[in-house]
Amino acid sequence: MTDDAPSTSSTPSTPSTPSVPSTPSAPPSVPPSAGRDDDSIDWRAVARGAGAGLAVIVPVTVLHAVLEHEIRDFQHSAWRPPLFLLILAGYVVAGWIAARGTVLPLTQGTLAGSGALVLWIPVRIAIWAIREDQRGLFSGHDAVLKPGQLVSALLLAAAAGMLGGWLSGWIARRRDQAADRTGADHEAERVR
Repeated sequence: MTDDAPSTSSTPSTPSTPSVPSTPSAPPSVPPSAGRDDDSIDWRAVARGAGAGLAVIVPVTVLHAVLEHEIRDFQHSAWRPPLFLLILAGYVVAGWIAARGTVLPLTQGTLAGSGALVLWIPVRIAIWAIREDQRGLFSGHDAVLKPGQLVSALLLAAAAGMLGGWLSGWIARRRDQAADRTGADHEAERVR
C-alpha cells in the first residue's frame, strides 16, 4: 500500500493520541517535570520545606550551644523546654511549607521534617568542631550525636513534619470549603 492510496477504514482519520495503559502501575505518559497534579512527590517542595525548617532550627541550635556553654547547670535550666519546642516548631514549619498545594501533604511533610534533620547534622558537627569541649562526636560518655538520640530525633522530625503537612492540608481544605460556600452564596444571590 502506498502513502497516497485511500484508506480503507470507514471512520474518518483523526490524529492519533497515545493510548493510556489501563494498569495502575504503568508509568505516566507525561514527564514528572510537567507539573501535573498527580500522586508523585514534589522534591522541590520537600527541599524548600527542609530549608525552611533548617532556617528555624539552626539559630535555635546555636542559641542552645551558647546557653549550654554559658549556664553552669544547663541540664536543669528553664531554657531547655522552650528550645525543644522551637526545634519541633522548625520541623512543623518544614512540613507545612513542603505540603502546600500537594495531594500528598503527609508524605511531603514527613520527608521535609526528616530532611531538615538530615541537613542539620552537618551544622551540629560544625558546632561540635568549633567548641572542642572534649566530647566525642558519636561515642564516649557524653557524645554529641548518640545513635539512639539520632533515631529518636528522626522519629520526632518525621512526626512533626507530618503534623505540619496535615495542618497545611487541613487549612487548604477549610479554605476551599469556605470559598465554595461563598461562591454558592453569591450564586444564590445572583439567581434571586
